Amino acid sequence: MLMHQLLIESAARRPDAIAFRWIDRNVALTYEQACAMMENMAGALSSLGVRKGDRVTVFAHNGMDYLISMLGAWRIGAICALVNVKFADSLSSYVADHTPSVLIYTHDMVDVVRKAAKDVPGISHLVCMDGPQEGSLSLPQLLEACMRAPIDPSDESAIAHLSYTSGTTGKPKGACLAHEPTVRAVRCIGERLQIRSGDISFGPTALSSSYQLVANLLPALAMGASANVMGQWSPQKGWDAMESLGATAFVANPTLLEELLVECRVRGKPPGHLRYGLSGGGPVPPSLKAAWRNELSVPLVESFGQSELGGFMALGYPILDPDDAHLFRVGPPLPDKEIRIVDATDTPLKIGQVGEIVLRGGYMAGYWNMPEKTKAATEGGWLRTGDIGLIDKDGSLTMRGRRSELIDVAGVRWFPRDVEEALCQVKGVRQAALIGIPDAAIGMRPCAFVTMASEVVPDVQGMRQFIEPMLSYDLRHLSIVVLSELPMTPTGKIAKAQLIELILEKI
Repeated sequence: MLMHQLLIESAARRPDAIAFRWIDRNVALTYEQACAMMENMAGALSSLGVRKGDRVTVFAHNGMDYLISMLGAWRIGAICALVNVKFADSLSSYVADHTPSVLIYTHDMVDVVRKAAKDVPGISHLVCMDGPQEGSLSLPQLLEACMRAPIDPSDESAIAHLSYTSGTTGKPKGACLAHEPTVRAVRCIGERLQIRSGDISFGPTALSSSYQLVANLLPALAMGASANVMGQWSPQKGWDAMESLGATAFVANPTLLEELLVECRVRGKPPGHLRYGLSGGGPVPPSLKAAWRNELSVPLVESFGQSELGGFMALGYPILDPDDAHLFRVGPPLPDKEIRIVDATDTPLKIGQVGEIVLRGGYMAGYWNMPEKTKAATEGGWLRTGDIGLIDKDGSLTMRGRRSELIDVAGVRWFPRDVEEALCQVKGVRQAALIGIPDAAIGMRPCAFVTMASEVVPDVQGMRQFIEPMLSYDLRHLSIVVLSELPMTPTGKIAKAQLIELILEKI
């Protein structure tokens, strides 16, 4: 099946139900209306010469036109290439990588877009979402023309979605997601989360991330539910919107989930219909899961995925689990994926042993224009995720960290997540991140960065004493630095590379 066929099938069943809502402007489309807008966009793109396999870049803030642009591109067999607006300084390099024929943007990005078009020849048309601008076409005018869309190529194996990795461990890579394996994955996700037609999913994170695609948008479409997006997030506005809409799912990253928790404390309750929170983009501290369970009586479901998947490796269930030991694990693998834990020689490991996570059964078609990296990542038909973890006797997956982030301290391998999760259990600690700094005496010197709740006075020595019984590491080597905020990537992950630069500047 094709991604946009999820919309078409749900429209046949529930034409008058809300498919999408843009929270910032309170604009909504029913399934029937969304289908009509998709056809208009498909006709507009076709009139601009876009054909199957061509790239259509979307460089915009979250909004309804963003969703319609994606659907229209898929409808005519084009590839929707998404670039986060926070990468404005690098837009030219992204465009040079995937060479679009059309670039769709929001009006406030016009200078950056014009520069990219000048730097990278071959873009046939610039299209502004907000009306005509010099040198650009008006998207509203193109849609109002209601030009006829061509016949659907209906190629399930075709690449539909190009979403760039966060680049936390190197240059961002364009992960190419094909229609069929992605649709299969999101149907499994929808079933695991028990999404039904009456559900209302609320996702304020960037639409440029594949996480939004597979966690908020497509599972909702597959089940005939409603998907909501938001451009300007704040905990207050988000809580109000979820309460007024009757949102049943909050799809976010750990930072926003923690912010909503704090807002719920202020309000004295969670939004009235919320039945689960879903986290992606980074590990979830068990303390945050516990707080959602104990204070809100709402399960916080952890997902484990990456841009290369078009889905998740593992996912929890939307249930309240009273066992604190289970807070450290993600959940079982999804049925569309076969997961193995292997050692350095690719030998499968036993239950409970820690190794690299590899998988098959549905992942990217490859990295755009990177055949060597694609071959290295998918050799033998298994995707090498670069993540370290284990599978327990219950079949649940626990993530221990990225292989590239492990720290060798005086001959002992430290897993950053161990220290980070222990620090997050210290009263008043909001976030924690562990990095390693080269040290001639011990190899790598571990340094933890933490942020605190505003009302808490940090006690670094007290933190060390609190976490020492929880860990097997020699904490004499550990330094702890308190920051007002941790640097974040545009996809909501802690930017550890910036933390390394910060500490090296002080040495």
